[in-house]
Amino acid sequence: MRIPYPQMIEEFTRVLVKYGFEEKKARINAEIFAQNSLDGIYSHGVNRFPRVISYLQKAYIKPENDPECIQSFGALEKWDGNLGMGNTNAKICMDRAIELAHQFGIGCVALRNTNHWMRGGAYGLQAANAGCIGICWTNTQPNMPAWGATDRRIGNNPLIMCVPKENGHLMVDGAMAQFSYGAIEAAKLAGRQLPVPGGFDSNGNLSTDPAEIEKSWRVLPIGYWKGSGFSILLDLIAACLSDGNSTYRVGQLGEDEYAVSQVFIALDVKRITPENGRLVDEVIQNVKESVRVDDEKEILYPNEREYQTRLDNMANGIPVNEDIWRQILAM
Repeated sequence: MRIPYPQMIEEFTRVLVKYGFEEKKARINAEIFAQNSLDGIYSHGVNRFPRVISYLQKAYIKPENDPECIQSFGALEKWDGNLGMGNTNAKICMDRAIELAHQFGIGCVALRNTNHWMRGGAYGLQAANAGCIGICWTNTQPNMPAWGATDRRIGNNPLIMCVPKENGHLMVDGAMAQFSYGAIEAAKLAGRQLPVPGGFDSNGNLSTDPAEIEKSWRVLPIGYWKGSGFSILLDLIAACLSDGNSTYRVGQLGEDEYAVSQVFIALDVKRITPENGRLVDEVIQNVKESVRVDDEKEILYPNEREYQTRLDNMANGIPVNEDIWRQILAM
């Protein structure tokens, strides 16, 4: 079934108000959830919404709390999320990084004690919409084995990089695992296999079966040992800059994920490089002129498919899992 974008916002807003959000903050969060789904990132939009409500019920998320700046170093600031809603905490911090970028050319906000931000790409796009290059990442609970290990000690720690472009920004939004757990869950709900191996089954064999990977909790780091190394360094930088929890310390809090650390960087690219638009178009044209493996399949730049999905879903409604949508309507 497909749900119109405005209707999805209204339903999300209604439920969030019921669970303690004031109207304005509820609507901002509802728009972020709906926009994630609009771009086809259902795993961190409509599909994730019931779990967020469970975190509200467990009091991991404090809907009345907002983030606050606790220390400033010019273009770098340290903020505390006060366990507020991850979506709005992240939006506020990226807004502040953008303000600093407009002032200094670059702005960086390190955030501690916050909650899951859903789709990190939302904040890369936020920076690009303001004419900035956006870079941000988060650590997570221990949900991935280090390379060569079988037990979970590191996080999949998503990293986002976004460059502004008219009619569809360029963006990479990727966990340090081959697939995020949200993407694995979405594949399971859709009853399909992953396109390439995404982890190990219970017998230690590489697998494309999302249900088997969920059972083993052994997701595959991108680039094998390289993804493992990136995960550890991203975690350490976020924890050091924010003076917040590392993945190790998030794991000590329990099985659920909260009180994580994040970094938001904005660079005022229009101020620094006025010709950035020409550079972007030149690179895209060069990539699209590549010799194709399959003549029927177009070479896409990063985030082009999501932009096309947004246009389709805005026109025709957002596809949703009927069981999940019924859960939301019953909240």
